[in-house]
Amino acid sequence: MTITTPDSAKHKKAKALKPSSRRPAKELCSECGLCDTYYVHYVKEACAFIHQHIAELEEEAHGRSRNLDNPDDWYFGVSQDMMAARKKQPIEGAQWTGIVSSIACEMLNRGIVEGVVCVQNTKEDRFGPMPVIARTPEEVLAAKVNKPTLSPNLSVLEQIEQSGMKRLLVIGVGCQIQALRAVEKQLGLEKLYVLGTPCVDNVSRAGLQKFLDTTSRSPETVVHYEFMQDFQVHFKHEDGSIEKVPFFGLKTNQLKDVFAPSCMSCFDYVNSLADLVVGYMGAPFGWQWIVVRNDTGQQMLDLVKEQLDTQPVMSQGDRKKAVQQSIPAYDNGVTLPMWAAKLMGIVIEKIGPKGLEYARFSIDSHFTRNYLYVKRNHPEKLEAHVPEYAKRIVGQYKLPES
Repeated sequence: MTITTPDSAKHKKAKALKPSSRRPAKELCSECGLCDTYYVHYVKEACAFIHQHIAELEEEAHGRSRNLDNPDDWYFGVSQDMMAARKKQPIEGAQWTGIVSSIACEMLNRGIVEGVVCVQNTKEDRFGPMPVIARTPEEVLAAKVNKPTLSPNLSVLEQIEQSGMKRLLVIGVGCQIQALRAVEKQLGLEKLYVLGTPCVDNVSRAGLQKFLDTTSRSPETVVHYEFMQDFQVHFKHEDGSIEKVPFFGLKTNQLKDVFAPSCMSCFDYVNSLADLVVGYMGAPFGWQWIVVRNDTGQQMLDLVKEQLDTQPVMSQGDRKKAVQQSIPAYDNGVTLPMWAAKLMGIVIEKIGPKGLEYARFSIDSHFTRNYLYVKRNHPEKLEAHVPEYAKRIVGQYKLPES
């Protein structure tokens, strides 16, 4: 639940942890930034990897939690609308067409918010995350393109409270947003807007370098990458070229230790607690997937509705056989020769799951993998840490015994 206290300034007596200090979530820390502020006072209740309470926070943020009798709620969370969309005039240099950036810019231009928490990159490193409170559209646009590394977005929370800011937009991923929702009432805001992106398999900066070195033909020129609906990783390079590597050709045996332990134990792929979610996995190739979770999310989307082409979501194919086959393949670190991986990718793209069924495929694949990870590495946390909706998703499949 959201944390409340009779003394609203109580947390200000706490001290941020030093960068070298061990985090309360230990090896499961996702480096969300909460512990870098005096809001560390609330970490035991707020941290997604210490205290999992998505259902209670959904109730507070959206007016209801997931209906466990509805499988769509298992997968996609609370929603009042869902669609595929793309900007009619894309923002140059955006990772996709720029819907997230456009919403943030509109909210600043119209005075709806005084600031936007987003992530620029450091001057030294194009992939080095630098959370900022953007106060102008130019500062928002400087943050376009996802940073595929763990990012301490919440490290700016002290600045927000101290600034006297009353209306704020926060852009973030699931673990960050769960902690944010837990301390929301302590921020002194009149209105908080939350724009989320789906998130899976983040890495440390060293892990990112290993992934790029292992997977891309030119790791030093990669601008961004994404695991796409055509079952290929798309790397965009500085010269604008797109390099595609089939999922099935990834060197799984070398990469199993790359992803952060927090990501390997996360069950909030779809950012359950955001007002509005903008991703790609539930949409046809070339489109973005939008989930409106509540009235606040609808208000945010309405700001750019005239700038978008939209279409209803669709679902095609059957994921379950592919998911079941992928469980032991990943578990055993199976890597196909590139010619076989490309052939398999072509076949699956033609006959495999699309739209929402592709989203379910991705969620199933990661939830079964993550369930096994928690069971093997943190068995004492398994029962309390895995949400009920995730248990139902995982329960559809046969998992390895060991």
